[in-house]
Parts: sequence; C-alpha cells; structure tokens
Amino acid sequence: MPQDTFTLRLIAKELDETLRGGKINRVNQPSKEELGLIVYTGKRTLKLTVNANASDCGVYFTEDERENPLVAPNFCMLLRKHLTGAEILGVCLDGFERVLVIRVRCFSDFSETERELRAEIMGKYSNVILVENGTVLGALKTAALDEACKRAVFPGVKYTLPAPQDKIVPTDRAALAALFSLPHEDTARFLFSHVAGLAPCTAEQIVASYRGGDFAEYLYGYIFSDEISPCVTEREGEVTDFFARQAEGGIPFPTLSAAQSYFYGKRRGRKQIEAERRRLLAAVNAVRKKTEKRLAQIREKQRECASCEENRVKGELLTANLYALSRGMRSCELYNYYDEKGGTVKIALDETLTPSQNAQSYFKKYRKQKRALEIAGPQEREAAAELDYAESLLAAISAAACAEDLRSVEEELLTEGFLKPPKESKERKKTSPEIPCRRYEKDGFTIRAGRSNLQNDRLVRASAPEDIWLHTQKYHSCHVVIETNGREVPEEVLLFAAGICVRYSDAKGGGKVPVDHCPVKRLKKPPKAKAGFVTYTDHRTVLAEAVTEAERT
Repeated sequence: MPQDTFTLRLIAKELDETLRGGKINRVNQPSKEELGLIVYTGKRTLKLTVNANASDCGVYFTEDERENPLVAPNFCMLLRKHLTGAEILGVCLDGFERVLVIRVRCFSDFSETERELRAEIMGKYSNVILVENGTVLGALKTAALDEACKRAVFPGVKYTLPAPQDKIVPTDRAALAALFSLPHEDTARFLFSHVAGLAPCTAEQIVASYRGGDFAEYLYGYIFSDEISPCVTEREGEVTDFFARQAEGGIPFPTLSAAQSYFYGKRRGRKQIEAERRRLLAAVNAVRKKTEKRLAQIREKQRECASCEENRVKGELLTANLYALSRGMRSCELYNYYDEKGGTVKIALDETLTPSQNAQSYFKKYRKQKRALEIAGPQEREAAAELDYAESLLAAISAAACAEDLRSVEEELLTEGFLKPPKESKERKKTSPEIPCRRYEKDGFTIRAGRSNLQNDRLVRASAPEDIWLHTQKYHSCHVVIETNGREVPEEVLLFAAGICVRYSDAKGGGKVPVDHCPVKRLKKPPKAKAGFVTYTDHRTVLAEAVTEAERT
C-alpha cells in the first residue's frame, strides 16, 4: 500500500481539517504496535488509530471496537499521563518526510506546554514517538545507543529524523528538471529510484496519467495538488491496495481515512480468521493424531490375536495325542484332522512342562486372544467413528469462509472437549448470542446450511418433516435444508442447494460431486451418535458443482 510521502501529505491535510481544536479524551493500546486516541472534536467523538506495525502502518479513523489489555503497556501509560485532556493544535508532515506530526497543547494545574506525537510511517522501521522541546519523552519502539544503532530513540535523547534517502526532494524544481533531462527507459522505475517520497504504485499512477508536456512540472503539480479521489482495489474478494487517486477498478470512498480503515479492517479480519483457523486445526489435528495412533494400536492387537483359532486347534491336537507325548520334548508333528486337506502341523512345546500343561498353555493363549478380539471390535468401531468425526471437523474448519463459521466450530470443540475453555475474568465474561445458520434465498425458497456439526443437528431438529435435506455422498459436508412449506422444489433450487453442500465440503479438485437428498422425515439420529451424524433412507442423488453466489445472512 502506498504509505509514501505523497499519500501521507494528503492524509495529514485530511486529519488536520478534522482534528484541529479537538480534545484527546482517552488513550488506548490494544496491541503491541497500535495506539488508539479517542478525540472529541466539539461535534462528535472519533477514534484515531496510529499503527506502527510493519505491514499495517498508518494513521486513520476507525470504528473498530478493539479489546484492550487489562494492564496498559508502559508507553500507553506515558501517553495517558501527558496527552489526556490535551488540545490538538494541528496535524502536518515534517518537511517531505514520512513523519506525521500531531501537535498538541497539554495542560496541568500550574502550566501548559506543547508536545508532538510523531508517527513515523516507514514500514518495518515505523515508530510512534512523544517529543517535547525536541527531546524524546518516550517511544513505542526504543533503540539503545550502541555501535549497531544508527539512530538512538529513548527518553532524554534529542529527537532526530531518520537518515534521508539519497534521492531528490520534489520541492526542488530545478533538480527535477535536470533529472528528467537524463536518458531513461522505464520512467516509473526511474521516478521511484530517484525521487523521494514516492511508492512504486504512485510512480506508476503518475506515469499513466501523464499526457505530454514538461514532465518535471507535471510531476511537481501532481505531487502537491490537493486533488483526491480515494479508493480501494480488490481481487477475488480480497483487498489488495488503497490509493489517494482513483485507480482502475477501485472502490471509491469519501475520505482517505475511510479507505484506509476499510483496507486495514478487511486485511486484519482475514489475518484473524487465518490465525483462528490455524488454532482450531491444531487442536483437531492433535486429537486426530491421537485417535489414529489408538486405532493403529487396536488393529495391531487384532492382527496379533488373529491366530487364536490356531492356538485352539493346537491345544485340541495336543490333548488328543497326550499318550504319544512326553515331558522334555521341544516340538512335535501331529496329524491335523481339522484340516480338510489333511496333513500334519508342527507344534512348539515347552520342554519344562508336561504334554497336558502344554495343551492348557495353548488353550490359555486362545482364551486370552479371543477376549482381546471381542473387546477390540467395539473399540475399533468407536475409534474409527471418532476419527471420522475429527475429519468432519477438519473439513468444516477448512471450508469456513468467515469468523462466524469458525466461532460455530469453536463452540463445538469446546462442547466436545477438544479445546479448553478460556480463562476469563468476571468483568469480561459475556454470554454470546447463538450464531445463526448460513441463509440463502433462491427463487422464493429459503435454504439454510449448518456451520458446524452442532448446528447441523440443530438445523435438522428445527426443520419440518417435508423439508428437503441434502448432504454430499462419501464426503464430509455441511447439512443443507430447503424449506418447502408444502411446495415442490424446482430442479434449479435443488441444484443450487446441492452446490452449497459441495462448497462447504472436503471434496477437492472441482467438478461435479454426487449429493444425496431426501425429506427430513427420512433421517434418523442413532443413539449416542456424534454431532452431525445421521442415517437416511429413500434418497436420491444429483451431481452438482460448488456455488459461488454471495451468502445472505
């Protein structure tokens, strides 16, 4: 995103017009590198976000309600001490640097003084510094004075600007004219490499909008013009950038601050969803691996006990031939009358035992293995069901498209004990409302889809007997119900609902997927079955592709 000096100059102008004369009522620090200033302008209360994160740096208004830590960080406490109740005198840039300065007048019982909150918007070098009379009072990120430090930032040191780049400042018209008299091929790249304060995308916009004439004069006019038409660009539903001037395919916004707030809010939301997805996947994968290990142990035990009948036969043969055996024999070869083809079988013996005791030893092994097989059968079915359930949870997490989907799955994981309940203080503990099912409308029919196995069960219980239920065949998917209200469901609606099943399933590779459907009255929930598991009869099957229509909730 172009957080260059060109864009920051327009942002500073916008903030100055809005905040001049406002009063800072509160200072918060919701995260390690983000500050929130609550400002009353005389007409309304605004929240100004100052972010120094490497990928999200910026200064803009937002309406997001971010949760603050119970104990404020040290820098936040310092700002509360010095800035609470302060009057904002103005907002500007320091020269043509990427340093946005918020000048404030602070009052105490006996005096008043001016201070500056400096937001250095410089990617991974971004910082927020409180300065008084040119001296640093505190900083969000401090840097000690040592051999590796090019610029010291800590309380008590004189504030200095970051080292300038070896580029021409756009205010120097003569230098600009001399620069562009030199030969060059890629104008946008040449512009970015030699002129300070321009991001690559800004340089490309300048070159694309140039229509002839003195380029140096055009460049100066473009950079210092107050013309503004903020927008945000998106690709496949994901925000890609924001601009101060209209870009091709950009979504227009009334202010640069609104464009930034939308851009960063969308990107932060996507990051939070992915972080939550990873957390839930880790919890389910841990249970899945544990279940897979248990199932492998059960099946290994079954393989070991598969020879139980052989031990019984050996015991029977030894018992029938006790007269021909004696103590001290290490093995014997007896005629196997249990084998239809006849022949003999070699039986190992314990030379310290009598023939009768050897026979009883084989019978004992047989009984032990038989009991183990009887126990292992139900254990294998239980472990296989748990593994299948874990796979269904993984499918639901992977297919989740929004925060509500993941919260619904998290509720299920907490219910099943896959996750430990969070330790919340009484002040923060709130009762969350029940998350609704996904809802679609198609040709007058309402279609609902569960976000998790628990929601799938609730959806089925709340549906009428004549409603149509759908689920992918041989794949994990959400349960989908078409509300019929006694009407016959057209094929288009049925295929659309089937497409929702495919969209929220673990069917990979695209193409058409078989989806079963039947009336809700044909469903049955087996006793003690896991959430989301049902059996059904009298069903039909259609082939459908995943839908791409926007969800209506």
